[in-house]
Amino acid sequence: MRKVKIITAAEAANLIEDGDTLTTSGFVGSSIPEALNKAVEKRFLETGHPSNITYIYAGSQGNRDGCGGERYAHKGLLKRFIAGHWATVPALGKMALNNEMEAYNVSQGALVQLFREIAGHRPGILTKIGMGTFIDPRNGGGKVNDITKEDIVKLVNFEGEDYLFYPSFPINVAFIRGTYADENGNITLEKEVAPLEATSVAQATKNSEGKGIVVVQVERVVKSGTLDPRNVRIPGIYVDYVVVADPADHEQSIGCEYDPTLSGEKKAPDVAPAPLPLSAKKIIGRRGVLELEKDVVVNLGVGAPEYVASVASEEGIGDYMTLTAESGAIGGVPQGGPQFGSTRNADALIEHAYQFDFYDGGGLDCAYLGLAECDEKGNINVSRFGPKIAGCGGFINITQNSPKVFFCGTFTAGGLKVKVVDGKVVIEQEGKQKKFIKQVGQVTFNGDIALQNKQQVMYITERCVFELKADGLHLTEIAPGIDLQKDILDQMEFKPVIEGEPKLMDARLFADALMGLKQD
Repeated sequence: MRKVKIITAAEAANLIEDGDTLTTSGFVGSSIPEALNKAVEKRFLETGHPSNITYIYAGSQGNRDGCGGERYAHKGLLKRFIAGHWATVPALGKMALNNEMEAYNVSQGALVQLFREIAGHRPGILTKIGMGTFIDPRNGGGKVNDITKEDIVKLVNFEGEDYLFYPSFPINVAFIRGTYADENGNITLEKEVAPLEATSVAQATKNSEGKGIVVVQVERVVKSGTLDPRNVRIPGIYVDYVVVADPADHEQSIGCEYDPTLSGEKKAPDVAPAPLPLSAKKIIGRRGVLELEKDVVVNLGVGAPEYVASVASEEGIGDYMTLTAESGAIGGVPQGGPQFGSTRNADALIEHAYQFDFYDGGGLDCAYLGLAECDEKGNINVSRFGPKIAGCGGFINITQNSPKVFFCGTFTAGGLKVKVVDGKVVIEQEGKQKKFIKQVGQVTFNGDIALQNKQQVMYITERCVFELKADGLHLTEIAPGIDLQKDILDQMEFKPVIEGEPKLMDARLFADALMGLKQD
């Protein structure tokens, strides 16, 4: 077998030509080929090349500090940027809003699945994920700014049904992150937090028209024949070049020391969590836990939804549910911050695209996601707020096919202060921003589609609970101490449906003691 060429990061950066399409690996702050990203940035700042490239990745790659995807946030370097999640790369968001590049925000799941279609020379992805949302071409097709004109998502009819279609396209260069390479270019990923889409991206690039270039950044090169073939996720026949990175540019997650419990190398001991102080988010988490059934498969979003797992563990029923992360982790405890997408003590780490196959097919029993904006039709916006582009990530995939969806968040935002006195909720200071508004700024979750799909949809806050029904949002529960008019109706831009007297939320939600759910 041929020997792989080992080159420097600077030599790898020189492989990108003006106008090329580039993809890089990573998930938020993990598995990022930072040595390669830095080299491209340095080359561009010194020479003005490569220029006008198309940059695409599926999830999110960055930490809001200039690393990862933000290395490409320079006018003239990018012609076009396509990604599922934007929140960790605000510098790229600023470029898009300034019309300094074409920009798209589309389904994370569709993008990782599309790499497989490109690899197999198939025409693209047909999917119903995103119908009725901002990704639907009838609602903008995921275009982020005024200069973005081309439809990269098309509405097509196949055998009498409407679908969204993502056409395949060639990839010229892929920068992927691995752990070890042998002299033949075989790559293992055993220190990474998940295999992500590494195999699919390498295949897609290698099989693209004109044969794309695959470069893998690794920690170390070892002798041929010394790698366990069961750990090889990128065979050497897919790899053109290997770059050995400086340890500072090869952190497991940005700013974090290597954690073997995230890669599966070791198991962390089970430690009972310290009880969380009673807060608005803990109330929301407790109310969410009341919807749990035994042996369910769950996806949790960030923020208030994370309290569902914390409360379940505190109550001794954490093993009633199997948590999953869209990056490919099943079981264990999902992490946050730059380690979001990694999981401690996972039962399995599968490939990114296969996790979305499972989600898209309705494999989840329920999902707890964030509540940023909600309108009278039950639509949710978590993806764009005026000048802030957060991106949809896997939100649309997760929410559109889960039979039960619980949106969790405080009733208002921006300075909200809540306390509990004698089992009653007291609003000390109301938030400046209303979340329940007449019409959301962008539709990331479509209430009408959910009703058509016969999903159970609930909106859980610290002061009340709503349920989505055919005639709109129904106010079904209210917290003790909350004034219906002052604390709920006056803080909304629409009036919910109220049938009779809303029932009081469970008193146990507002007590310092455990709720006793294990006994229940």
